[in-house]
Amino acid sequence: MRATRRLSQAISEGDGISVLVPVADLDSAQAAEAQGAEGIILRASLERVRDATTLPILWGLDGSPDAARGADADACLLIVQRLGEDGERLAELHAEVQRLGLECVVGVSDEEELELALATADPEILLLTSPAVDDDEEAVLERVLDLLPDVPAGKLAIADVAVGSREQVMALERAGIDAVIVRAGDVAHLVGGRPPAV
Repeated sequence: MRATRRLSQAISEGDGISVLVPVADLDSAQAAEAQGAEGIILRASLERVRDATTLPILWGLDGSPDAARGADADACLLIVQRLGEDGERLAELHAEVQRLGLECVVGVSDEEELELALATADPEILLLTSPAVDDDEEAVLERVLDLLPDVPAGKLAIADVAVGSREQVMALERAGIDAVIVRAGDVAHLVGGRPPAV
């Protein structure tokens, strides 16, 4: 049985806000870790990813626990908006994620989805995002921060927002966000470090 790297532990440990990075190749995974990321996000299987990084892996394609397990991920994303309004499908997939020994990250974009997620799955980790993909960056950030007060104490909140500066990352941290998703290549700049020498 393989050792699972707990995303929740990586996010909650250490000082400051954590950074998660979507990656598409092994070089990006290694660079993200070297620059200070605390987790990576996969949206497609990546052979030998376990050899490339010690970071926990979030399967970022919604609704496929078996695919997450097959991709050697540690956590699986379920997005409430795509799973129906009654919570039945969310409950089924959440149970399957747990059965496979993975952590569950539940994505919500408004108060009703958050309430449904908490009532149905009671996840430890929530991904907060905006329901409108055409919103500008400030509107997305505002929507995410508006959701944060409704996240119960003890839950971990990941912000799915575009950030372009260390100041924005620090503002998210001050607001109480536990982690933020950033683009590969931006990690060192946004976490206050510098890229490793090549």
